[in-house]
Amino acid sequence: MSAPGGSGLPGSVAGPGTTTPSVRPAGPDDALCLGVLAPRVFLETYAPEGVRPALAREVLATLSPAAFDAALADPASRLFVAEHAPHRVGFVHLVLGAVPPGPPLAHPAEVLRLARAEAAAAAAGARHVWLTAWVGNLRARAFYAARGYADRGAADHWIEGERFENRLFVKALPAGAVADRTGDADAPARTPAA
Repeated sequence: MSAPGGSGLPGSVAGPGTTTPSVRPAGPDDALCLGVLAPRVFLETYAPEGVRPALAREVLATLSPAAFDAALADPASRLFVAEHAPHRVGFVHLVLGAVPPGPPLAHPAEVLRLARAEAAAAAAGARHVWLTAWVGNLRARAFYAARGYADRGAADHWIEGERFENRLFVKALPAGAVADRTGDADAPARTPAA
């Protein structure tokens, strides 16, 4: 998900200047800022016409500072922050072992917010990474496709009985992929955010 005027990375907003943001592992001090940044990007994607109670509850339940504190404490989660110091401008959330909708994958890892996830997933033994993108976010869908993610079909996101059409994207990781790519700003995917 990219905010209007963002860096072009899903899950990001514009940062100062035109330089590429740096990416680093998230820490406990990041939960507060991510709990403000994530809802902004989510609402710009799923609520372009305004906020309804179901969307408000979804944001508070899944994208709050407390939710990020829980993710940081979860051994299956990896969070990475993109920043123009001291401003957080994007993030990626990787969940190891998460099972995608549809046909099973061997040793998967879900990319919740694309950015540097492939290297971390491969380092943890994942053979595939997957994510979903809202069908109307053509910019994000093109971004993922250009980086080798295959569109595997519908993967709807439901919020309190309301359907939001999403697409499932999957990418097989090369055998022997190494984790030292996390510092490469041009890597196709980064472990948590964009």
